[in-house]
Amino acid sequence: MTTFLRDTATVFTREATPALREPLGLLFAMGQPLLFLFLFGSLLDGAVGSSWQWFVPGILVMMCLSGPMAAGYLMLVELLGGSLERLTVTPLNRTAMLVGRTLKEMAVLLCQAVLIILLAIPLGFRLYPAGVLAGLAMLIVLGVGLGALSFVLAIKSVPSGTLFYVVTQMVMFPVLLLSGVLLPVESGPAWLRVVGQINPISYIVDAQRALFSGDLTDPSILYGTAATCLIAALGLWLGNRAMRRGI
Repeated sequence: MTTFLRDTATVFTREATPALREPLGLLFAMGQPLLFLFLFGSLLDGAVGSSWQWFVPGILVMMCLSGPMAAGYLMLVELLGGSLERLTVTPLNRTAMLVGRTLKEMAVLLCQAVLIILLAIPLGFRLYPAGVLAGLAMLIVLGVGLGALSFVLAIKSVPSGTLFYVVTQMVMFPVLLLSGVLLPVESGPAWLRVVGQINPISYIVDAQRALFSGDLTDPSILYGTAATCLIAALGLWLGNRAMRRGI
């Protein structure tokens, strides 16, 4: 266990150091979420009840989906360049390599989420501390699972990388839209509502909105938690399996 924790810390430090050296890059990565926050949030004011309580959680889920995909892209670049292959011949634990990378992305996501929340408060977002903390914890667990899945996708995309680009460009965006992150799916046609019901991310979005509104007893929280844990467990299992089988 001591070796595993040490290897995890080593990988985390290796991944986090470039981000700490260029903190402005983290702000630039938030360009799209901030644009959606200030423009869409204002346009939806009054259309979906308390628009900021409805929209801010959606923005955070969107960031949680896009961040791990960026992590998978960085791994793909290292795989294609050969640098990750040199790392795998070291005594580092393969599972620690996965966990360390994922924790780095979650640390970045947490910092960005806190900044989004702070910027939304002057716009009318009401802060419910217990709900916000529970919501952020759920997002961290979700991000761990999605990060691990993105690493699996990066490994499976070698040597061309085509599979990674196809999935991230043609699958993730529809999944994002059909989860009701930007617009309420309930106002769409029947077929769209049916597709939204089979999208696990939609349950997580509903749970986040309940938590950020301070409604800790809403049944959607149970469904969102179950979907989050399922994605995290699947991602960690597949990611650990892919890393141990070799790159």
